[in-house]
Amino acid sequence: MRNGILWSMVFAIAGVLLAALGLCIGSVHVPFSEVWGALSGSLPDGTSAIIVRQVRLPQVITAALAGSGLAAAGLIMQTIFRNPLAGPGVLGITSGAGLGVAVATLTGAATFLPLPKDVTLVAAALAGAAGVLLLIVLADRRIGDGLTLLIVGLMTGYLCSAVVSVLQSSSTAQALKDQVMWGMGTFGALRGDRILGLGVPVLLGTGAAVALVKPLNALLLGDAYATSMGTDVARTRRIAIATTGLLAGVVTAFCGPVSFLGLAVPHVARLFVRTSDHTVLMPASITLGATLAIGCDLIVRVAAGLPLNAVTSLLGAPVVLWVLLGGNNRFRS
Repeated sequence: MRNGILWSMVFAIAGVLLAALGLCIGSVHVPFSEVWGALSGSLPDGTSAIIVRQVRLPQVITAALAGSGLAAAGLIMQTIFRNPLAGPGVLGITSGAGLGVAVATLTGAATFLPLPKDVTLVAAALAGAAGVLLLIVLADRRIGDGLTLLIVGLMTGYLCSAVVSVLQSSSTAQALKDQVMWGMGTFGALRGDRILGLGVPVLLGTGAAVALVKPLNALLLGDAYATSMGTDVARTRRIAIATTGLLAGVVTAFCGPVSFLGLAVPHVARLFVRTSDHTVLMPASITLGATLAIGCDLIVRVAAGLPLNAVTSLLGAPVVLWVLLGGNNRFRS
């Protein structure tokens, strides 16, 4: 327990340091003294203050929220399905959000609605994610089996991807470009009050994830053991699915389908804390997820526009390969 708390603090401190670095570094370098002045209000409104307050600070906050939410969702899915390769998108919710965006962009609906384009895309993504989440919840009530539900989620994701491909085949070049750009992922799309649209659901979702740590610990030893310990397995699974759907759907809607963070972060956190106890692992995953997301965003800015998903994949894919090769077995307890 003490080791886990220590590592969570280390991850949090590293996140703060990366965030401070992220406020300084970009296409325009801002000295830390000016960053501090912009945050404290002592720096007069000028170019540096505008860059820090209106561009970089929202981007850092968005990255931290997205990373923490995806990490919590990934850990929940890996526990619920007892599958180390499960992630936030395993139930098809991310694909549902992608389908919503595809319908809005590739059919031209986004150009006819009396809303800003970015608001339309977020609304479409949320609608698609909510639709798939509703389908999964209804399927869980009917099936009641984790493995079958996992297959239903995967098939739903494939179906959504197939519909997107059909829409892409008959879309205009500009609409296809918008769809591809959204699919690359970004932490830099939110400004001002719109961060609340991401922040409130993510905070609620991560709070629910922390509240689930005891039932999740019981599920580690199987449904029969969890039931004998007084855990309502079906109810826990539905709450976990709803929590994951909220986190994955909202993050995907605002940031695009950010890959590998939710899948890889829980394994990296487990490597450090050396336990599968969720009272330790969940806070460590949340803080590490936020820190790594801030770091990925910093790399994107330093690399002058490198796609976010390229960075997360380069960092996350080796972790997945390591898991497949059995490198994580010694840290399970």
